[in-house]
Amino acid sequence: MKKYLLSSFVIVTFAIYTILERIGSISNSTTSARSINSTTPSVPNNSVHTNNSYKDGQYTGDVTDAFYGNVQVKAIIKNGKLTDVQFLDYPQDRRNSIEINSQAMPLLTQEAIQSQNSNVDIVSGATATSQAFIQSLQSALSQAAQN
Repeated sequence: MKKYLLSSFVIVTFAIYTILERIGSISNSTTSARSINSTTPSVPNNSVHTNNSYKDGQYTGDVTDAFYGNVQVKAIIKNGKLTDVQFLDYPQDRRNSIEINSQAMPLLTQEAIQSQNSNVDIVSGATATSQAFIQSLQSALSQAAQN
C-alpha cells in the first residue's frame, strides 16, 4: 500500500509541477521548455533583437557555467543576419553530457537562427546547457548590435 501511495504522490506532484511550469508560476524565465525529442518548430517569444541590423562578422560570447561544464558560442553574422552559431565549448566530459548536448545543440542553434536572437526555448533535459547557451549567445549578439 505504501508503494502505491508514494507512486501516486510522485505522479500527482509531477503533474502539478508541469501545469504550474506551463502557466509560468514556477519559471523565472520568459522561455518555455521543449523536449530534446521535439521536432515541432517553436514560435519566438518576445525578441531581444528583431530588426536584423547586426554588423557582419564573427562574435564570441562570454564563457558561461552550465553546471557540468562551460558553454561558449560564436555567432556568425552575414548580411546583417545571424546565419550560424558555433559551440566553442560545451559540457563533454561525461557520456551523458555528450549524448544530451549532441541532441540539444542543433535545436538551440536552429531556433536562434530562426528567431534571429537569443530568446530561444529551453530544451527539456538540457536546461543548464540551454540557459548557458542563451547567456553566451546574448553576449555575442550584443557585440554585433553595438558595432
